[in-house]
Amino acid sequence: MRILYITAGAAGMYCGSCLRDNALAAELISRGHEVTLLPLYTPTLTDDRNVSQQRVFFGAISVYLQQHLALFRKTPWLLDRIWDSAFALRLASQRSIQTNPRLLGELTLSMLRGTQGFQSKEVSKLLQWLQNGPPPDIVNLPNSLLIGLAQPIKKTLHRPIFCTLQGEDLFLEGLREPYRSSALELIGASLEHVDAFIAVSTYYAKFMSDYLGIPHSKIHVVPLGINLQGYAARPGSRSNLFTIGYFARITPEKGLHLLCAAYRHLRQQRGLPQARLEAAGYLGPEYQGYLREIERQMKTWGLANEFSYRGTLDRQDKIAFLQNLDVLSVPGSYKEPKGLYVLEAMANGVPAVQPRHGAFPEIFEKAPGGILVEPDHTESLAEGLLTIWQNPSLAEELRRKGVEGVREHFSAARMADRALEVYCRLLEMPARQPSDAALARYS
Repeated sequence: MRILYITAGAAGMYCGSCLRDNALAAELISRGHEVTLLPLYTPTLTDDRNVSQQRVFFGAISVYLQQHLALFRKTPWLLDRIWDSAFALRLASQRSIQTNPRLLGELTLSMLRGTQGFQSKEVSKLLQWLQNGPPPDIVNLPNSLLIGLAQPIKKTLHRPIFCTLQGEDLFLEGLREPYRSSALELIGASLEHVDAFIAVSTYYAKFMSDYLGIPHSKIHVVPLGINLQGYAARPGSRSNLFTIGYFARITPEKGLHLLCAAYRHLRQQRGLPQARLEAAGYLGPEYQGYLREIERQMKTWGLANEFSYRGTLDRQDKIAFLQNLDVLSVPGSYKEPKGLYVLEAMANGVPAVQPRHGAFPEIFEKAPGGILVEPDHTESLAEGLLTIWQNPSLAEELRRKGVEGVREHFSAARMADRALEVYCRLLEMPARQPSDAALARYS
């Protein structure tokens, strides 16, 4: 099968959607499918072998210039190559391209308007490139924020259009009015140009059906999968110093402040002896004050020496970080549709304590390597963490079941199986069976 995946680069950030798109594309390529992973905005950053194309369409600099300066909407394509170059985009990525939805309302609407937006020249570049190559059997957009591309691509290629749903409601809800309402209207107007939607969890399929008004019959669930290479439960016992970990973007909706409050409750009211609270993950410039406030609060509580922020981690450091934990918790108030960090933790033999919402209940149903607690509830979260500390045999059972469950249900190979099933059903063609190499990755 020939597949065109469009993915949205996130500058210098390890983005869960980029990791997911890359893992799926890499798995399908390993099976002999002709897959093109095409980045928009910036090159993608992954902690695994990156299979995306070097050329970037809708370069972040061009998109910005065309949004704010009419002159750049008419500049020759040859001239655009200067700011669309790999060097220019890498430089822009290092300067932390702004992704705060509160500041991107007009640009979001322009992109959703497709050929009618300020970036229509970029649409034309993409369409010309598509016409010059062999047509794919299907085209998959990375999220509904790029649904404005569905109609022009479909008109050009006459191929089915898929659109993945993987967490864009957080961005849409962050838009100021009237941009939020206008964005939802524009997405709704383009739904008819998408043949099928792919949701990363059953929870998100139901949520986005109601949120965007997508018919249930047009949404198919392809559960998240991860590349398991290098992931394994750490052999031997852990340190006597109980270590609680947080591994996600440092933002309020992910709940690091809630985890710190629960840690204080454990240390000062529930008798937990001296322990460690380790955090890691991307920190954008807009949230540096948030982290500083957390550090100030921990100092006020007399716990500063027990808290550390380890920064952004590559794959090797991520594995080492996770394997040093006794439990992971990312207790966000946002109803997470993916939960990539939970899968990674369990794949490395780390039990998780997560709020009872979003995708976590269905993840723990298939990979029972964690405990569900009440959302936004310090005492409930503390109780879940305390349960792991007080019951070594339960912790060991959760570790074992987590590793087994992730390998059985949430590998990149399983994700590819399900994706192919959905694609082939729409194309009315039989799905190719996994290769022996792919089957070996299940074990």
